Amino acid sequence: MQDSIDNESRLVECFRTALELDGSVDVAGLEYQGIDAWDSVGHMVLVATVEDTFDVMLDTDDVIDMSSFTVACRILEKYGVAFASRTV
Repeated sequence: MQDSIDNESRLVECFRTALELDGSVDVAGLEYQGIDAWDSVGHMVLVATVEDTFDVMLDTDDVIDMSSFTVACRILEKYGVAFASRTV
């Protein structure tokens, strides 16, 4: 379970870094284009950050489908990344 929590924290940090968010933003509730920073350019920065952080290469469908924090968790699970059940 500890690894799941760590992975969730790592993904939160990916979102915060890629989308330049401060600590007050509820990352778990974010959705694509729900904030100005998560536009098409921000999305590609986020994808690159996630890929680097978790050492995965997302396929095109996963890049397109990654439309929220929760969906990002589900996508990463396909690549063997475990998350706490609360998130997915």
